[in-house]
Amino acid sequence: MEHLSLLDNHIPGNTTLITAVELERFVNLRSLALDFCDFTAEMARVLADSNHVPLHRLSLLVHKISIMHKSLENMPEDENWKALTRNSTNLRVYIMAFDIKSDDMLRILKPSIPLERIHFDSYITCVSGAVVDLISRQYDKFLTHFILMNDVIDMSGFPDLSDDRNEDPLVLLAWRCTRLSLLAVHGYTVWAHNLIAIARLRGSDLKVLEVTEESIDFDQGELADQDVDPVHNLIEQVSLGLGRPWHAVMDIELLSVFTEPTRHFYREMQSFSEGI
Repeated sequence: MEHLSLLDNHIPGNTTLITAVELERFVNLRSLALDFCDFTAEMARVLADSNHVPLHRLSLLVHKISIMHKSLENMPEDENWKALTRNSTNLRVYIMAFDIKSDDMLRILKPSIPLERIHFDSYITCVSGAVVDLISRQYDKFLTHFILMNDVIDMSGFPDLSDDRNEDPLVLLAWRCTRLSLLAVHGYTVWAHNLIAIARLRGSDLKVLEVTEESIDFDQGELADQDVDPVHNLIEQVSLGLGRPWHAVMDIELLSVFTEPTRHFYREMQSFSEGI
């Protein structure tokens, strides 16, 4: 067997669907999808063994409920990831994090993970600028997909990742991650001038730039200029930066990543593992 996906169709609970001992039998595995809490340091050691063919794709779903039931105590440490990537030099990782606290994400995101795609989805817990900054610094050679979704109902407005920072974390992500080809944001404040900067930094290599209209904000200087329509200027400047026509996503349901999160994970995991 070359492809193995073991994920509970229901909300992840305290059931472990496979153990490291059982995984030892799958010596030809090239693609694996698991609940993150089931992917232990011992599993990483099993997959790093020279008896196993190199693993090419690893998709991990990190769910708040799962962490509550199973904890993160047995997760791979950085040395486990290093050993795994020595045996699997072409390994790429996709992580979807659902309502995970930033402190937990900072523990999970080990420097040696060859992270190619990451998707944050929130109903309760928002991602911090520190997490985005860490991702842009650690995975600049690998990251191609970055998705940030927030459905937290907060009448005070969307969280602003650039609060108390000299540089916006999303702009730094676009600057550092030169392989970035997809960026999708909903439910976080994206300042218009930062969106223009992102488009200019990545240009036509950024194949998908999806930001919902309600997530975009303008600073007072842009709004005060009577001679320039800020929305028209934004569309024009982003389009110029990308080298193609662009506009904000008017309805969240039109986002390419808009589905029930677990369903999106399954779909993305399948496309991620195709053609290896």
